[in-house]
Amino acid sequence: MLGQERAVEAIELGTGHDLQGFNLFVLGPAGTGRHSFIRQFLQEKASKESVSTDWCYVNNFDEPRKPKAIELPAGRGRRFRDDMTQLVKEASSALPTAFESEDYHNRRQEIEQQANQAQEKAFQEVKEQAEELDLGIIQTATGFTFVPLHDGVAITPEEYNKLSEKEQERLQQDTEKVGEELRKTLQKIPQRVRKAREKVQKLNREVALFAVSSLIDELLSEYEEFPRVISYLKALQQDIADHAEIILQASSGEEEGANSIIADPDEIDPQSAILRRYSVNLLVDRNDSDGAPVIFEDHPAYPFFVGQIEHESQYGNLVTDFTLIRPGALHRANGGYLVIDVRKILIEPLAWEALKRALKSREIDTKSIAQAYSLIGTVSLEPEPIPLDVKVVLIGDREYYYLLMEYDPEFLEHFKVAADFEDDMERSDENMLQLARLVASIVRKEELKPLDNSAVARVIEESSRNAGDAQMLSTRMRRIADIVREAHYWATRNDNSVIGTDEVRSAIRMQQRRMSRIRDRLLRETLRNTILIDSEGEMPG
Repeated sequence: MLGQERAVEAIELGTGHDLQGFNLFVLGPAGTGRHSFIRQFLQEKASKESVSTDWCYVNNFDEPRKPKAIELPAGRGRRFRDDMTQLVKEASSALPTAFESEDYHNRRQEIEQQANQAQEKAFQEVKEQAEELDLGIIQTATGFTFVPLHDGVAITPEEYNKLSEKEQERLQQDTEKVGEELRKTLQKIPQRVRKAREKVQKLNREVALFAVSSLIDELLSEYEEFPRVISYLKALQQDIADHAEIILQASSGEEEGANSIIADPDEIDPQSAILRRYSVNLLVDRNDSDGAPVIFEDHPAYPFFVGQIEHESQYGNLVTDFTLIRPGALHRANGGYLVIDVRKILIEPLAWEALKRALKSREIDTKSIAQAYSLIGTVSLEPEPIPLDVKVVLIGDREYYYLLMEYDPEFLEHFKVAADFEDDMERSDENMLQLARLVASIVRKEELKPLDNSAVARVIEESSRNAGDAQMLSTRMRRIADIVREAHYWATRNDNSVIGTDEVRSAIRMQQRRMSRIRDRLLRETLRNTILIDSEGEMPG
């Protein structure tokens, strides 16, 4: 960077340590090569740093609206995602096998027989008690009824009417007594059914845990150094055990059962829905990265900046789950560098405040902007925030820096280092030689025609003219590069193999001509005496 020693020192300071708030604001006029230098500097520096980590979101089985974040070394996130996909596929095969075994059917049949025997025993006790009192129990379409017995045979209504009032009263009292016992027995049926169902569910859990334990244990051993993965795998194991029957229904294609535990009942394939429930949302994948990330965000809108939560339409409603969380620029740059044009982020609603909030809390909190401002009436997610470790570089004109410093009290709290690019530099022999080398590098990089000595001298002279000082050179290298490119065009048009002074002069003259409409009109009005210039006497300038 010619003549930018002060700015380079500031950039090295801002990127040299991880102290909070020492982010960079690169300010200066356009055309000085700020973006090119920052890109080259950061990419070279980042290539020597360690690769950042992967980030995943997984289902929170206790609170599905609050997915959990998991950090893994670079490349392990993709492996973890594939391992979970394979686990679910193998579990979907292992569970039917376990539940079709003879041992499982025998144990379940035993539980059902015990429940039926207990119910029959209780009913038989009531029946025997009734028979001791000369009463019989008859089951009807609407329940049970009692009839008087004589020698074990039900008596007719005529025979009942012939009984004495005392005998009828006794039968009435005995009927009420036995009816109360029968009512108690019937009231206990739901309790017995519930206990039997609990025993079956316990059996199902045991069988399911046994079926998937070997698969889970293998992963627990592989990821034993990652506590959050271990915690998730154990929770997943319990969830599979709790929903074993439903997973079996999904495996057999019964959609009704699968729909009770998935967020998307409109899913065509129930097996895919179960797979989605236990999948891994690989938010940031560094598998192919080499060094720390360097992200240039050209569209720093709020959802593209802090991430977004997408929704799907379902029966006229918008629904979402953890697999629809999408990363933003902060996620991709986490552990590295994020470069933003300050003008672009300032014109995006809420983006500037989101950046300051993330830098202050040092975490990325992905929220649905529509949900936060009640723009849509639908259920959204509250993903677990991800720790943020990023160096932010803002690039903009000086006016933005001083306006923010004046009107935003939090600005200097987050951007303590200013790298101010110079407008010009001293016209020394060393700087002129460096400028000539810069021109040569542009020629080589863009495969242009070479310049002879006189053409290089004319380019250096034009740099001084742009600086407005014969003792200085302009640092706006964009105009110098444009002159060299246009001179290449004129050399090609003139069939010259080398760019000379004439081609450089043609490029400069044509640039001036293209922008001289206003100048020519002022000259015309002066020659017509519409604009008068006083040329008599003296006046201080």
